[in-house]
Amino acid sequence: MAAGRVSARARDSLPAGGALLSLVLALGCAPEGGTESAAAGAGAEEGASPTPEPQHTLTADQTHNRWSRTIPPILTVASGAVIEAYLEEASDGQLTPESTFEDLARLSFDPIHPLTGPVYVEGAEPGDLLAVTLHEIELGDWGWVANVPGFGFLADLFPDPYLKTFEFEPGDTSVEFAPGIRIPLRPFPGVMGVAPDTDSMLVTIPPRQNGGNMDDRDLVEGTTVYFPVLVEGALFSMGDPHIAQGDGEVGGTAIEGPLRVVYELEVVKGIGPIPSPHYETDEFYAVTGFAPTIDEAARNAVEAMIDYLVRSRDLSRQEAYQLASMAGDLKISEVVDVPNMLVAMRISKGVIGN
Repeated sequence: MAAGRVSARARDSLPAGGALLSLVLALGCAPEGGTESAAAGAGAEEGASPTPEPQHTLTADQTHNRWSRTIPPILTVASGAVIEAYLEEASDGQLTPESTFEDLARLSFDPIHPLTGPVYVEGAEPGDLLAVTLHEIELGDWGWVANVPGFGFLADLFPDPYLKTFEFEPGDTSVEFAPGIRIPLRPFPGVMGVAPDTDSMLVTIPPRQNGGNMDDRDLVEGTTVYFPVLVEGALFSMGDPHIAQGDGEVGGTAIEGPLRVVYELEVVKGIGPIPSPHYETDEFYAVTGFAPTIDEAARNAVEAMIDYLVRSRDLSRQEAYQLASMAGDLKISEVVDVPNMLVAMRISKGVIGN
């Protein structure tokens, strides 16, 4: 079908060089090898810093689609490495630009979420954090959105299949969904994470402590995401590339399509474990909470924010609770990745400082 112009980069995101530095200064920890690399990135806050040159490239066929510490790494890097990764769309080739409803009926969930990786990061040990900075995100040339029968927040109300495909060109900023309706594009990887401490081969569908299928639309270019390291080397992977998605991903899919991502991996020592990923931009700091219900996930996110404010801003728990009530913003990131849902809570750096 005819498509509108779609953004090849998330233009409204901010450089993340200062983000890692703010965590380092606030929590009194240090990236592996000290704060030099973080401080160097912070110097470009006044303007968009250039994307660092990738030292490694991972192709879209270097993938797996389970979480386990037993999956061997395809690449070993030092802390601070910059990687260019090509991400395959979520169906792993089962859908194409020419696909029809009949192809959707044959969709198998077994190969869903091909993840590019894993990457072993030298010096990463359980108890550390792995900081993943998304420096650059570029679209591929197509995407799809679908209603898969039996899947989605309102699966009982929408039993019939639906499939729409889109074509993209570099430099586009939006896509036409229907006459008079255009969707702005904010591409991001829906799945990012480290290996869990298990030999079991866990499916990629739900979010967990290791990250996984978070489907958080704010994890765009310029964001730094912090994952708890659960096994030696962290074993980081990413996939499930999204081109546009609303908070909640209520229909079960975003606009799914291939992406190219340039990201940086840095080991952060001295904080201790976190129950689920945190992330930040130059504008805000955010925490996440996952659970089988929205109520539980929201509670976990609020408790994570309280813990962060106590640790980083020297507040009492009561003070942190009240600050979260006055200035924290809860948002539903996703409600369809059973058995868990994900809620994020953010707080502006205009309130808490950098």
